[in-house]
Amino acid sequence: MKKCILIISMIFSLFVLGLPVFAEEKPEDEKSESLNLAPDAKSAILIERDTGTILFDKNAHEVLPPASMTKLMTLLLIMEAIDHGDLKKNEMIRVSERAASMGGSQIFLEAGEEMSVDDLLKGIAVASGNDASVAIAERLAGSEEAFVKRMNEKVKELGLKNTKFQNTTGLPSDDHYSTSYDMAMIAKELLKYEDITNYTSIYEDYLRKGKENEFWLVNTNKLVKFYPGVDGLKTGYTNEAKYCLTATAEKNDMRVIAVVMGANTTKERNATISSMLDFAFNQFETQQLFEKDQVVSNLKLIKAEEDNIEIIVPESVSTLHKKGESTEEVTTEMKLKEKFTLPINRGDEVGTLTVKNGNEIISEIPLTVNNDVTQASYFTLLKRTLQEMAKN
Repeated sequence: MKKCILIISMIFSLFVLGLPVFAEEKPEDEKSESLNLAPDAKSAILIERDTGTILFDKNAHEVLPPASMTKLMTLLLIMEAIDHGDLKKNEMIRVSERAASMGGSQIFLEAGEEMSVDDLLKGIAVASGNDASVAIAERLAGSEEAFVKRMNEKVKELGLKNTKFQNTTGLPSDDHYSTSYDMAMIAKELLKYEDITNYTSIYEDYLRKGKENEFWLVNTNKLVKFYPGVDGLKTGYTNEAKYCLTATAEKNDMRVIAVVMGANTTKERNATISSMLDFAFNQFETQQLFEKDQVVSNLKLIKAEEDNIEIIVPESVSTLHKKGESTEEVTTEMKLKEKFTLPINRGDEVGTLTVKNGNEIISEIPLTVNNDVTQASYFTLLKRTLQEMAKN
């Protein structure tokens, strides 16, 4: 009898603890004091990137205006398009009248000007360019409105309950809102595309270098320069939202994401984020189980053109524990579908990797194929049939 699910168990004697909830935590008000949070900051959250474990939060689900942190979702859809081959970094995009007319932070694009996707990404990630955001949105979806629809569809896909976008930029608009938690989850998804930090980590650069209209880019996230390990992600400010920041930093192979919303000054915003990062790196550490895109198994499908199909984890997989804490054995279990419909595209989910501490599930990570899998040709099927006959 055929099994409905192919189960492959892989047990590792990894002496790490991956519990997502930690015992004997300090009360949140005491922890807030030790973290030196800005007292007037409306909302904040700190998570570990690989496991998604929440290390600290203050009003993390309070609905607030995200200002230019909105661009995290804009950047996520852009990076997805690049990964899927729908957009290339060296492609030149012609700037529309509407994109060029955007107010707020901008890189001063002119209508009819052409700029590469690579430079427009710098304009968004470093200078928070509203004009650059709209230019790429129009290229990908035909209009900003259509792109915003995709943004909100992605919100639903990620299972976020308290976010709604009305534009790609974060400019003030009715019914445009998010939360610290949702921003952290969007950042977590964005960081799957490791190239993004090549842009968000830039402190200063130039657009149109050497030309009469050369433009100096300076990162609005000063922690990129002043806090070791910070390599992103996005600031935000409007009169209504006040000072906001979604930041990420990596140290000793542990990456964390910290978000603050509604701080009164840039100094308070940066101090709050720095304090959360200090807390994370002083108190916790991770043990990596798999690297991003690591091959964890192989699959053979009779009707596939490819002889050997590599199964990978599309993101880094780790466990998290407090420093100096006792450790336990961690196991992983991989379940692959038995029935597949061809073709299978790179990135399509083909199974699940479950990480457990005893009987408790720590995390579940989708498994994907490393390359596209196509339907086998007639000649491939004939060749395989003859090979099997020869064996008999």
